[in-house]
Amino acid sequence: MRKLFFPILLLLIIGGCDDGDLQIETIDFNNVAIQFCDQPQASGRNIVFKTNETEALILNLNSGLLNKGVIGETIVTESSIPGQSQLTYRNFSGTISSSYFCDDIPPATPTVAQEVEAEDGTVIVETSASEDETEFEHIIRLSGVSFVTENGERITNLTIDEFGTVSTTISN
Repeated sequence: MRKLFFPILLLLIIGGCDDGDLQIETIDFNNVAIQFCDQPQASGRNIVFKTNETEALILNLNSGLLNKGVIGETIVTESSIPGQSQLTYRNFSGTISSSYFCDDIPPATPTVAQEVEAEDGTVIVETSASEDETEFEHIIRLSGVSFVTENGERITNLTIDEFGTVSTTISN
């Protein structure tokens, strides 16, 4: 009987350690289209995001980061995370749409179940003029992004290298 008691006790202890917290194993937004509420502007801060059913990845770009275009050249600029730009991962209690971010007053449901701010990384923007030279195209990439959850768990298994492409108007 004693031989059975210790393995059962061990199983109960190990099995009973679940605290019910959400566990983020990977953050995968590579095959999700970039979205925004207001057309990105060359000057000022821009917020772009991706939604994946019950998850969202929100990128708040540094002011003027998209204001680096030169016709006939490709310009590459960088912005540090979290110093200049911010990247936030949110997990929701239900399915979300872009209207969640674009409404003046966000809907009451779904609610944010978990929010994690990136603690490290770089936003890389490659800017070039469109073929008709009426707008600049900005390819946004992320590099070295690292999230750390409330309980100190580091999430670096990210599949979000290319965030997406946005355009700004070339002013004459």
